[in-house]
Amino acid sequence: MAAGQEIDLTQLSLPQLNQLKTQLEKEVEFFSNSLQGLKTAQEKFADSQKAAEKVKDEQEILVPVTTSMYVPGKLIDTDQLLIDVGTGYFVNKSPEEASKYFQRKIDFVTKEMEKVQPVLQDKVRTKQVVCEVLGMKIQAQLMASQAGSGDK
Repeated sequence: MAAGQEIDLTQLSLPQLNQLKTQLEKEVEFFSNSLQGLKTAQEKFADSQKAAEKVKDEQEILVPVTTSMYVPGKLIDTDQLLIDVGTGYFVNKSPEEASKYFQRKIDFVTKEMEKVQPVLQDKVRTKQVVCEVLGMKIQAQLMASQAGSGDK
């Protein structure tokens, strides 16, 4: 089925409707996971932006040695911050530049979330319609089988 193609759901068989429902459930899960991943990235960028804005000389911090072990430390030179820009690359930026960088990332992720949200909502609505048609067809089939067995 091509994207944007309209089909008459009432013309589909029960197995076809079940298959379509399963496909839509997978798509809803995919877009939900994508939206959650974007939300997580947005929160991480916002946390990094706040940290860049608050950093100052002589600030006491905990320095991670492993994922569960830290040692106390003190910031000495906060004029330049080392920023992870992805894929193993880091760049030096002033706290102001770092804050602007993270704001651009937040804005980009927010725009991507705004693109995914309507697609997700459309998939959820379509799945609901498919479930309704499926329910009506099952009900009609049950009524037909009961009427058929009542005639005997």
